[in-house]
This record gives sequence, C-alpha cells and structure tokens, in this order.
Amino acid sequence: MQPAVVAHRGASAHRAEHTVAAYALAVEQGADGLECDVRLSRDGHLVCVHDRRVDRTSSGRGVVSTLTLERLSELDYGSWSPAMPEHADELVLRPPDESERGVLTLESLLELVEAHPGVKLFVETKHPVRYGGLVEAKLVAMLRRYGLARPRSKEDSQVVMMSFSSRAVRRVRGHTATLPTVLLLENLSVARWDGALPMYADYTGPGVHLLRTDPDYVERARSFGNETYVWTVDEPADVSLCAKLGVRFLATNSPASTMRLLNR
Repeated sequence: MQPAVVAHRGASAHRAEHTVAAYALAVEQGADGLECDVRLSRDGHLVCVHDRRVDRTSSGRGVVSTLTLERLSELDYGSWSPAMPEHADELVLRPPDESERGVLTLESLLELVEAHPGVKLFVETKHPVRYGGLVEAKLVAMLRRYGLARPRSKEDSQVVMMSFSSRAVRRVRGHTATLPTVLLLENLSVARWDGALPMYADYTGPGVHLLRTDPDYVERARSFGNETYVWTVDEPADVSLCAKLGVRFLATNSPASTMRLLNR
C-alpha cells in the first residue's frame, strides 16, 4: 500500500506556505491530506503560521501571540515566497491571486477541507507558546463546532492533531478519545527508540532524516500498533524509502511531484 500524500503547509514548493492558494493547489493536485501549523493571536484566534514571529513569511514584524487577528490580516503573506510555479507558463498566464496574501485562519482552512470530504487535515499545535494548553482547548472547541472533535473512529476522522510536545498530545486526548494524534519526533531518544509510544498517541511522526539512519524504526513502531507519519519528504530517494518501508502518511512540499514518484 502506497503512503498517503500530505501537502506540507499546502503545495508550499509552488505557492507561499499557509495560504489559501497553497492549499487549493494541493487539493487540485490530488493530495490525500493537508498539513498546517496553528498558533493563537493575541485576541484568541487560531491562525496558520509556522514561526513564532511573522517576519519570515509576511511583510510585517512581530510575535504572533502579540498581534491581533486584525493586525495579522493587514500583512502580506504571499510576496515573500521564492518558490517558482509548477509550470513555466504560469509566469505569464497566471493572474495575481489575492488569496495568497492574507493570513489564513484555521476556520477558513476547515471550510476548505469540509468541502472535500476525502481530504484529511493534519493540524500541528506549536510549542512552547505563551498560551500553553489554551491552543489545544481552542482547537478542540473549533472542531466540536464543525462536528469533527469526536469522530466515530480514528480511521474515519477527517482531522488529525499533531505536536512535538507530548503534553499537547496528551491534553487533546483528555478532550476527546477518538480524535487521532501524532507525536512528532525530531530525534529517537532512549524512550522512543524501540518504537513504543505513550497511550495517548496513535501515530509516530519521525523526520525523514531518522528513517535514513534507522529504517527499521517503522517496523518497530508497527509492532506496537503505531503507523508512521513522516516529514518532510521531497527528495526522490526519500520518497522511495518511505514507500519501501510502508509508512502510512508522507508529508511533502510538492504533492504532485511526490505522487508522480509514487506512480499515482
């Protein structure tokens, strides 16, 4: 079985990350899932921004948690991106797209996902943050409003929660027993090396660099009942490795290219 292809921050190799345009392109390209990072604005809105500060990805400066949604919405999140379009013709034919500019709220992204029932949304909560567990509480509350917080089963769920923070993953499990979770891993500590995860985590989430040096990890995790979500996979050799190892989900910046490598 081939890995499901998850668009990392949207089709971020070809559109500015965390913009409507990046996610719309990923859906158009046939991605199985979309990945986003969420933070809280000063006035309590969940916004899709990776970094603690907006400096890298917008026309402004400042810490996300100190800026209101109104202020975040005034910034340009599209013109910074150095990524080239997928096809050279777009340089001439593609009209300006204002959807690449504004800050993306999680609510707007959920509406996009809701319109495409076959697409999963992987939501990463960022830590450490000044609001601590309020991020997860707000996330679950929003999912509850959309009827997505308590799916009939983890397999049926259209949303998956993720974090590098084990406390964050545990907090979500305290809110809902059936929303699937991923514990993201930057390294394999002694506690994680054998593949076992805490009971509140459903999937293991190693970076692809870990599988290059320890490919047997995927099977060790599977022996404990935990399938694998791998980030961020763009190189052909890494795509091939993930397919060979049987990872469940593969996060990539270029879903169309990755699916071609998977012969999809």
